[in-house]
Amino acid sequence: MTDPIADMFTRIRNASAVKKTEVLMPMSKIKYEIAKILEKEGWIGHAEIIAGGLNSRHSQFDQLKLILKYQKNGSPCIGGIKRISKTGARVYVGKDKIPTVLNNFGIAILSTSSGLMTNREAFRKNIGGELIGEVY
Repeated sequence: MTDPIADMFTRIRNASAVKKTEVLMPMSKIKYEIAKILEKEGWIGHAEIIAGGLNSRHSQFDQLKLILKYQKNGSPCIGGIKRISKTGARVYVGKDKIPTVLNNFGIAILSTSSGLMTNREAFRKNIGGELIGEVY
């Protein structure tokens, strides 16, 4: 796998399309931080780490479990999720060029020198960084 973050976004997109309640994926620190941002902003229900081990049924590696959220009419809270900065073409934005997503109904996730944060947090802190992806 060359781009684990794109894989994470694809798993979330596919699970939402078939109305699954949870998604399992291999654990990494950056995926966990992205999941915590999505949880804090209300796009997913819960994110947790499932510890793997030698006695584990599936794997000896840790897994990341995301509980997806749906609206009352059954449609997923995440209408779209896409990767902006790819492995071969990184996208960096300065503090003056931080994007808004759907007139601030969505969020952009940035990797800054102060860690991962949303576009609104980066704007408040007046810092730019690598544009990871957008959620709307």
